[in-house]
Amino acid sequence: MQTHHHPLDAATALATIAEGRYAGATHPAYANMAGPFGGVTAAALLNAVLLDPRRLADPIALTVNFCAAIANGPFEIATKLQRGGKTTQHWSMELAQNGEICATASAVCGARKPVWSHGASRPPAAPPRETLQEMSGAGRPEWVRRYAVHFIEGGLADFPRSDGNIRSPRTLAYMQDNPARPLDFLSLAALSDAFFVRIMHARGTFQPMATVSLTTYFHVVADELAAIGATPLLGEADAAIFHNGFADQTCSLWTPDGRLLANGVQITWYKE
Repeated sequence: MQTHHHPLDAATALATIAEGRYAGATHPAYANMAGPFGGVTAAALLNAVLLDPRRLADPIALTVNFCAAIANGPFEIATKLQRGGKTTQHWSMELAQNGEICATASAVCGARKPVWSHGASRPPAAPPRETLQEMSGAGRPEWVRRYAVHFIEGGLADFPRSDGNIRSPRTLAYMQDNPARPLDFLSLAALSDAFFVRIMHARGTFQPMATVSLTTYFHVVADELAAIGATPLLGEADAAIFHNGFADQTCSLWTPDGRLLANGVQITWYKE
């Protein structure tokens, strides 16, 4: 396995075992309360498709289902090209440790063509990033330190709290890899999960919580990402419902000039 300079590249690095089989390992830079940060697991699963020589186009959709806790250490990812055509390819992936499935995923790759395009949505209004204070990573899981976050709305400065008040689950913040890294599909996949679980913002309490399933849609091609380079993105996350242990979560990631690069949804679990 190659040595990579940026922590994200190191954490998502895979060695080819055979066609459709890759070996990887968790990385301490993305450690969470238990096991690795889910976003870096999603990025590693996507990387298995990106590295597959059978891939014909850039990813347009990624879904990851977290089936069991991932232990610190090595893992294997298996990919299968379920079906492909001239425009799309449909992939499935499995991440296993010691013969047990810990995560399953699917990805769709799509060949974009220069046809009619229209950006119907607009980014939320936001002040300049340099006017905002960066969130401190002190006392938080190691993966939080891998992101420079400047909250605009819905921060966690007073978390945890016990006032009993329910606040808006919406968050608006500038987000960037730390250290800065040129944007690509791996960083977008991880960033789409780099928002805190919405119950933390709404209820202000700390309790067992985790992402169960996430889906991210990519609205950009590799060449466009390469031209954007390393830049903070404007991230928005929200939730519509918390119901008996499960809650939804939506997200959008925008460039500073208002280009929507990715958005998605996930279902999260929480426990009293």
